[in-house]
This record gives sequence, C-alpha cells and structure tokens, in this order.
Amino acid sequence: MLVLVVDSSTPAVTAALAEVTTHGVVLRAERRTVDARAHGELLAPQIEAVLAEAGARPADLAAIVAGLGPGPFTGLRVGLVTAATMGQVLAIPTYGVGSLDALGREAVLGREAEPSREPGTGRRVLVASDARRREIYWALFDASGDRVAGPAVDAPAAVAGRMAEWGATLAVGEGAQRYAETLALPVLPEPTYPSPYALAELAAERIRAGAPGESLVPLYLRRPDAVAATVHKSVLP
Repeated sequence: MLVLVVDSSTPAVTAALAEVTTHGVVLRAERRTVDARAHGELLAPQIEAVLAEAGARPADLAAIVAGLGPGPFTGLRVGLVTAATMGQVLAIPTYGVGSLDALGREAVLGREAEPSREPGTGRRVLVASDARRREIYWALFDASGDRVAGPAVDAPAAVAGRMAEWGATLAVGEGAQRYAETLALPVLPEPTYPSPYALAELAAERIRAGAPGESLVPLYLRRPDAVAATVHKSVLP
C-alpha cells in the first residue's frame, strides 16, 4: 500500500511516500526542507515532488500519515490541515503519530533502511524539539522504544533535573542539540527531526489492519502566541 507521510511539527517540512507491506516499510521518495517560516509554501510542492519521483498519482494513495506534534501552532497546523483535506478529498484514511514518538523510535531502535546506524539500544533516551520561548518539547523513551514520560513542554533546566532522576543517558533532537549544555547529556547527532520512515512504521500496523481513519488532533501543549482580546476597546475619542 502506498502511503503519503507528512510532518510540519518542527522547522523541517517533510513529505514522503512509503510503501507499507506485510514485511515492513520502504520509503519510495522523500523531501525535507528546513525552514521554520515557510511550512505553507513548501509542503504542497514537496508532496507533488514525491509523487512525481515515485511515478504515482494522488489516486494511488491508500492512506495518509501525519505527525501530530507537539509543535508551534502555525507550522503544525499546515501539515495536519493538508493531510486531513487530502484524506477527505481522496476518501482515504488518515492516521496520526506523535512526532516525538517518531524521533524516539529511530533514536532507540534505529532504522531498517539504514543498517549502519548505531541506535541507543539498552538506554533511556530523552527526545527534545525546540519549543521556542527558551523551552523544549520533550519525552523520554526506554530501551524498547516505549514512551515512559511526556510529551510535555518545559524549560531545559527543569527537564535536566527530571532526567537525572529518571536515568536518561542520551538525548536526541533539535532541542537537545540547542540546549545540550543545560541538559548535561551526551547528544546523538541524528536524528534531528522526525523521520518519515519512523512515522510510517508507527502507523503501519493500523494501515495493514485497515483500521478506521482518525481525526488528526494537533498536540500543541500550550496556547498559541496570538490570542483573542478579552476587552473591547472603543474606537471613539
């Protein structure tokens, strides 16, 4: 089954085509551009590009997988609205996957498409993306790739104290790289952003089973920067 994978929860705008079979997941085409201010401009052309590279049409898609975040309001919304709209127009199911879960899976278990990677097997791994405002979105994963804490958003110093208590030995992700000194953990150089392979892999069981499509509910974890005014000001002198 041919599946479209999108993620816009981080500055990396990602689109990919994955083939989900009974034996596993294989990426057929992938595009990623890191630009925190251009999610809306980049995602649709990247979807067109991966379809063209694979020689496929939208009608060939069996499902859509989207990263649910956490992530900043505007960027995350672009990917989820695009995925939901395409799913509705094409009458195919949509499945959501936590973006930190995708990072955690690849950091702990590695990626079958990249057998040379050295995963953090046997260790607890902190996964962190940049939440801006000097905060990080974070989650903690055990040696099996299961999430044991989070997702949450906190200042790096607060997270560092919890990680010492919970036995984290490694960190991964853009947020971990940015605040490595505060977190006081060795930081893996990759993955930095959620991979489409891991996103597809985490949804593969649902796709193979033909599970009903899901509403793509974004995981913001906090209110957007822009909020409606609670007091109406008079425009009269």
